[in-house]
Amino acid sequence: MMKRFILVIIMMISTFGVYSFSNNTINAKKTSYASFYHDKFNGRKTASGEIFDNSKFTAANRTLPFGTNVKITNLRNGKEVIVRINDRGPFHSSRVLDLSKAAFSEIGNTDHGTIPVSYEIVD
Repeated sequence: MMKRFILVIIMMISTFGVYSFSNNTINAKKTSYASFYHDKFNGRKTASGEIFDNSKFTAANRTLPFGTNVKITNLRNGKEVIVRINDRGPFHSSRVLDLSKAAFSEIGNTDHGTIPVSYEIVD
């Protein structure tokens, strides 16, 4: 009886252990802050090789693959925008996304340098 109990406990621990390491949160909604590109970057090459255009709906992120579409929601007003990742950055610890000015303007006021956002990968 005791061996069976110990075996069941080991099986439960194994199952929960595997579950806790599964990558089921990769597409989960996350929160952080977003900023926007200064106009001086217009016409410069992005890390993906594209020419940056502040009037397009694009963004920079340190780790997401180029071409990934991301839905960004302004946590203050609920407005949403979908952007395509085409650059690397921002290189500031408190922000996870740099948006083109067009994308930022769609959900926030460019008089403010950053906004709190949630973001998630979309197809």
